[in-house]
Amino acid sequence: MTDIVKPSPSPSEVGFVLGRRSVLKGAVALGGAVALGGTLAACGDDDESSEAGSGGEAASGTLRVGSNYSDAKPNEALKAVLDAFPNEDVTIELNEVDHNTYQEQIVAYMQDPPDDVAPWFAAYRLVPLASAGLLMDISDVWTNSLDDILSEGFKQASTYDGKQYLVPWTFYSWGIHYRKSVWDSIGATPPETYEDLLALCAELQGQGVTPFAFGNDGRWPAMGTFDQLNFRLNGYQYHVDLMAGNESWTDDRTKEVFARWAELLPYHQENPNGREWQDAAQALIDGEAAMMTIGNFVGDIFPNEDLDDLDFFPFPVLNDEHGTDTVEAPIDGWVVVAEPENEAAAKEVVAHLGTADAQNTFLSIAPGVQAPAEGVDTSAYNALQAKSADLVQNAANVTQFLDRDTLPAFANEAGQAFADFMSDPFNIDAILEDLQSKAEALL
Repeated sequence: MTDIVKPSPSPSEVGFVLGRRSVLKGAVALGGAVALGGTLAACGDDDESSEAGSGGEAASGTLRVGSNYSDAKPNEALKAVLDAFPNEDVTIELNEVDHNTYQEQIVAYMQDPPDDVAPWFAAYRLVPLASAGLLMDISDVWTNSLDDILSEGFKQASTYDGKQYLVPWTFYSWGIHYRKSVWDSIGATPPETYEDLLALCAELQGQGVTPFAFGNDGRWPAMGTFDQLNFRLNGYQYHVDLMAGNESWTDDRTKEVFARWAELLPYHQENPNGREWQDAAQALIDGEAAMMTIGNFVGDIFPNEDLDDLDFFPFPVLNDEHGTDTVEAPIDGWVVVAEPENEAAAKEVVAHLGTADAQNTFLSIAPGVQAPAEGVDTSAYNALQAKSADLVQNAANVTQFLDRDTLPAFANEAGQAFADFMSDPFNIDAILEDLQSKAEALL
């Protein structure tokens, strides 16, 4: 396939903790189109500007902003950020869409957009929208407002064909989340190896506790489990090569991933394909399930009084050669549609969303994610956020997520294949042969 995407250097090469200017000054900037993983440190001065993102005069008028922040805390947090937008001459109208519906209908949404500014994702998820001319080039917003407060790695993850189309807003890591009090009550501790995990699952099930909460409505949550198994078993390079179409889904190494997954499936909630992840997470909150493979954003639906009880650990070791050297840390952000009705206001708003002021406001209400801008108050991070940031900082490799590490058309096929596998794990050879044929056609 065309070399559209180049992985970012690892965090160990360029730093991750906000404000590490001395490390970042020595980092080599990436070439290429969209970059994945890695360089997630922010650099620059603490001064933040609410001037027009394009460097022109301040905007005015009405601006429509789309939102897929349908869960209560992120929804409240986004509204607080937009309510505090410093330019009173701009009136912001929020258009709220269910998260899964938004993702599934994004192309139709962008072809006839009801909004000027909309949420979207970094890396490969930008490619089909930007290449089809559905997004506005906002390189001037980066030049005038963001280059000094967001790192080169975040910039490259926002870039297609040498131009920037996204303003990074939040990021988070994936792992196995659990309630500390529940684990204390059953005498469990985080397993270090896959064999330890299987033994724990059998013990929990014997005690009448569902080991894993699991919901796969939308066909994306299962991608997180596949990713963890694949890069733990086969390593980072095999994983990104498989996503790029340079390895085969019928390879024995890929089949081994599904063999391990089949071992874990009986320890998950049954019939996950019709269950939303939020419903699965409620079993975690209620103590009915012991753990859940999910992103830190699960913290956004935990009651505030229970948040300190939420913890996570990296997916355990499957292969000593690779250990736990890879972490999944997706980047979410904001785009401007190709022909906005209020371009000046759109650019000014996305520039503001890239600042620490806006991101601090969001994190004060939605505590399940971290933020990329220089000047973000990391001292206010809860234990989950601090642990996640440290995990990514010290990772040898960082991935985005399956549907951001490969072309979206193929990610859709993979999501359906995973759903089919969970419904019929004994049919995996036929499922993988079909998926490989689709990979050859699309990648």
